[in-house]
Amino acid sequence: MTSQQFTAVILAADRNANDPLLQASGACCKAMVKIDGTPMLERVVHALLESQHVAHIVISGPQEQQLPASTFLRDALEQGNIRWLPPADSPSNSAYQAMQTLPDTPVLITTADHPLLSAEIVDDFVARSLETGADVGVGLTDYASIHARYPAAKKTVTRFRDGGYCGCNLFTFMTPASHRVAQAWRRVEQQRKNPLRIISQLGWWSVLRYVLGRMTLDQALGELSQRLNVTIAPVHLPYPEAAIDVDSIADQELVEGITGTDK
Repeated sequence: MTSQQFTAVILAADRNANDPLLQASGACCKAMVKIDGTPMLERVVHALLESQHVAHIVISGPQEQQLPASTFLRDALEQGNIRWLPPADSPSNSAYQAMQTLPDTPVLITTADHPLLSAEIVDDFVARSLETGADVGVGLTDYASIHARYPAAKKTVTRFRDGGYCGCNLFTFMTPASHRVAQAWRRVEQQRKNPLRIISQLGWWSVLRYVLGRMTLDQALGELSQRLNVTIAPVHLPYPEAAIDVDSIADQELVEGITGTDK
């Protein structure tokens, strides 16, 4: 699979019916929560349609009857510009299910709550992923740059010996072997309430070194790659916006402040 044309999969299903963000917005689902009057899912689809590296778009969730809440999305579905799949019971299962329908194409996975995503970010991420020659690319931004640009942003930071990093909800699966990572993601998610089993999959020594702050990011992904018999590469992105998603009302206000400033 050497083609640089990817199929993008957007994970867009609701996971929490009691989400305060959803209740405060009055939207039919989280993907339809609006940023400056435009549903988040619509903004993500626009970014992917404008990308030079995305040939097809698949949406996993929300419920099909919720999509006509956006005229743009309804028309895009009818015109075949995007395709809808029913979501599974978790993000990892939804991603795996979607990838099973796309066995012969490289896949880009992102999420609907990523309203600052742009075609520039997508194309840069895909280009950097391809340059690694890896099976899987994981989008990351260093926390220091995020905090410097957006000090109010509340982010989950994974800290390694060489610094703290935040995920960008951007993943490339570039080879048939990469599907093993999607399978492993499902196993870890299924065991999320049983940390001992998760540790057993990653390796006790690796986890201990991480906890003690002795492992770099490259070392961690290198050891995980060995465990799964694939190559997983970090893809460092120079865009603080790439790491900002909307999980709360405060996140929504932050993002609207950013988009309002850019206008």
